[in-house]
Amino acid sequence: MPVFTVSQVTQYLKDFLEHDPVLADLWISGEVSNLRVSPSGHSYFTLKETQSQLRSVMFKGGRGSNLLGEGSLVTAHGRISLYEARGDVQLLADLVMPEGTGPLYLELEKLKMRLEEEGLFEPSRKRPLPRFPKVIGLVTSPSGAVLHDICNVIGRRYPLSEILLAPTHVQGDAAAPGIVSAIQSLNEHGQADVIVLARGGGSLEELWPFNEEVVARAIYSSRIPVVSAVGHETDYTISDLVADVRAPTPSAAAELVVHDTMSLMQEIHAHGESMIRAMSHHLSTRRYEVDSLAGRLRSHATDIATLRRRVDDLAQASSKAMSHRLSLWHSHIQGLEMRLEALNPEATLSRGYSIVQKHSDGVVVSSKGQVNAGEELRVTLSDGQIPATVGGPARTVRPRKPLARAGAQLL
Repeated sequence: MPVFTVSQVTQYLKDFLEHDPVLADLWISGEVSNLRVSPSGHSYFTLKETQSQLRSVMFKGGRGSNLLGEGSLVTAHGRISLYEARGDVQLLADLVMPEGTGPLYLELEKLKMRLEEEGLFEPSRKRPLPRFPKVIGLVTSPSGAVLHDICNVIGRRYPLSEILLAPTHVQGDAAAPGIVSAIQSLNEHGQADVIVLARGGGSLEELWPFNEEVVARAIYSSRIPVVSAVGHETDYTISDLVADVRAPTPSAAAELVVHDTMSLMQEIHAHGESMIRAMSHHLSTRRYEVDSLAGRLRSHATDIATLRRRVDDLAQASSKAMSHRLSLWHSHIQGLEMRLEALNPEATLSRGYSIVQKHSDGVVVSSKGQVNAGEELRVTLSDGQIPATVGGPARTVRPRKPLARAGAQLL
């Protein structure tokens, strides 16, 4: 015989309870007792009748947790599970409604909760409406008063827009598929700048097609911004929650999607006057700045006549300095010419000097040791050249001694 541990049994019971199709999606009504709210925000309570009770818990953020109160009668939705630590069977509630709420309303709240968890109601994904739509797609009944009201409002406020009607039933079993088809057709057509989903007031049953999941997902998938105007101001449908903008009535939706031409004219006129005032102020400010700069220029302007006289004086001084400099250079050049003339060999030759050069290589002879006997020379005089030849060694002529006059013997 097998023996199980406590944890094995509790785990088996937990799996069995959570996989039971009835216990996994359950509506239970009863009286709330032993309510305790933890610091984390979770609500722990007991649902009881005269002879039975069921431990329950609703975690923080559960829808309808504000309806929990000691002794209040509620209808709760959730699933049955087992808390293994204490072996308690408990209801994990995710939705609480007042007791006596109809099943249709309970189903609506359950669908809202599921779609909200998927992010279909997320405000960050909602798109702004076009400021000046050229084509307005309208999803509504072609025979109802809604079409007439919307056309009147748009024609009066902004006749530049066109209305593209996508007719559909807005009540009954065929309404939800027709609404989905109309929204998809406008997206495929591609001309509409905005879509208005409209219907007049009615009961929850009459407005139920706008609470259908397929309609909600069609609005969510639309590439074109959608305005939901279903019922009266107090009516709230899932279509209103998914749409980019919710209008309280169809007429209000028409006023939301278009501007009033009279208001636009007044706005344009006001902008024009504002621009004129701004431009006038700007020109006045710039004119003052120009005048101020012109005055500063005049006060700092140079005396042209004084500058002209100064230029003339500088020109005269420059001319005198240049003349003096040229005179000095002329005198210097004359001195150089005189020095060059004094050093001119021709002038030296004209004074009786000559230049002796070797005939073979033209070397100037300045010493007798440079030549040999018989070597040919070239002598340059002031009026030409003459050839010459070096002679033999010169003889030394000794002076004769004077004859003795006294006592000398004459031979």
